[in-house]
Amino acid sequence: MPAPENNAAAGSLRIDKWLWYARVTKSRSLAQKLATSGHVRVNKDKIDSASKTVRTGDVLTIGLDRRILVLKILALGTRRGPYEEARKLYEDLSPPPPPKDAPPPPAPAQREAGAGRPTKRERRKIDAFRSGD
Repeated sequence: MPAPENNAAAGSLRIDKWLWYARVTKSRSLAQKLATSGHVRVNKDKIDSASKTVRTGDVLTIGLDRRILVLKILALGTRRGPYEEARKLYEDLSPPPPPKDAPPPPAPAQREAGAGRPTKRERRKIDAFRSGD
């Protein structure tokens, strides 16, 4: 009986497996959740299934918590190896993060120190002043 055909040998691989192999996620179940949550795009098309197949040359746009990754698939991989091996599976096309010396975004409106309602200690002083003690 012939062995079942491996998709990696055929030139395609499930997106959840590739995300796990490339160490984008810590586990395969997290890769499945990421793929089904709608935060992954393959060649600008939003996907909603973890079984979507990817090929070499595809460009993935992945929306993570604090950043957006843009990865071009260079190889499919056959296992989840160390970081050095996983790094060879993709080319990072992500935009660079903003420089650290750039001015921070404007903060929400904050009251000045001493403005606003008095503290409990200040209220006691006000009450003592008003009562004449």
